[in-house]
Amino acid sequence: MTYVVTVEIRIPEGAPELDGLHRVGASALLEQGFASVAGIEGADGMEMDLFDVAVAVHPGGAILKVMVAAPSLEFAEEAVGSVSEEVLERSELLAEWTVESSEVQLHTDAARESLEAADGPGAPPSDPQARRAHHTAKPDTADETDGEAQDHEAAFRALATRLRSFAPAVFGVAEARAEGEEPAEAGDGIPGITPESAELAAGSLVYGAEVLIDELYDDVQALAEEDTTVSECQGHLWHLDQLPSRHAAQYNELFARRFLVTAIALTTRFTDGSFRRLGCLAEELVLKLLLEQAHVTLDLHGLLDDEVAAALGRFAGEVYEDMDFAWLQDEGDEGAGGEGVATLGFGTWFTPFDDARYVHPYALDEMPETGVPDTAEN
Repeated sequence: MTYVVTVEIRIPEGAPELDGLHRVGASALLEQGFASVAGIEGADGMEMDLFDVAVAVHPGGAILKVMVAAPSLEFAEEAVGSVSEEVLERSELLAEWTVESSEVQLHTDAARESLEAADGPGAPPSDPQARRAHHTAKPDTADETDGEAQDHEAAFRALATRLRSFAPAVFGVAEARAEGEEPAEAGDGIPGITPESAELAAGSLVYGAEVLIDELYDDVQALAEEDTTVSECQGHLWHLDQLPSRHAAQYNELFARRFLVTAIALTTRFTDGSFRRLGCLAEELVLKLLLEQAHVTLDLHGLLDDEVAAALGRFAGEVYEDMDFAWLQDEGDEGAGGEGVATLGFGTWFTPFDDARYVHPYALDEMPETGVPDTAEN
């Protein structure tokens, strides 16, 4: 069975945080280290295949997503953790870094449902399309107790603290006023969002990021197994088929890997406190998918009221600098040839908006060959 193992690695205690240059270097060392791993051998000589590794380095360490085929979840976690430690030991510059955890991160609700159902009549369907419909269909909350609903709400609020790059004001929470003064308003004159609604919005983004990354891994594997593009893929895709369809024939396995790494890098910056601005058009598209995932997640649990939706809208308005990328979704004549699309050629999706923006080295566009214009066609 294929597992995606999340490995958290930390820099030595007391060491200064990594700056941009050091993060690029550490990323390269980790990628090279895993590239040299031909296979993974665990207890009793049992072997497993390593399919892919995505690396996201942040100021305090790194997060790895390692895709492996293993006989069991426990074997995958233990073996990947051991290999990660070995990769660090081989590198003189990373030898003092430590592996904090190596685990397959399951989504609590879906995992509990599957375990409880087992092979009985309540088991989720095996067909990917049917399973997606099963999990994304709005649940019947009529029999849900108040305690269960509160548990979901509390879980999202707890996750909100992990979105370290954004203060409540980004979600529209206005500053508190002295007693007796008029209620605070947001900068646009609209009454501010309550802290409770902002917490739900922030928590849904953290939870949604985990779901989005796991499902993008599945999309990468689907394209790799068929050696095809999104336009020709016969298997189930979670997200890549939601990208602008005009370029579907160019969404191959390599593109999917670069898009996945971009999603990991962006959500890492959201949660480690280092985010400043979106780095490229691909990150804008990742954020669009993340916001959609957050809305779906909240709606599934009956937590998406007007104020929480407004909080997510305020967040999007603060993070997006413009909405030019929306032209890509327009299939009409104006969208296909409009001014907005003219500067959004497919070959520039992973190109930084300017020299101050960050794009993960794995995803970064290569410089065009001398004499060959960088257009939407190349």
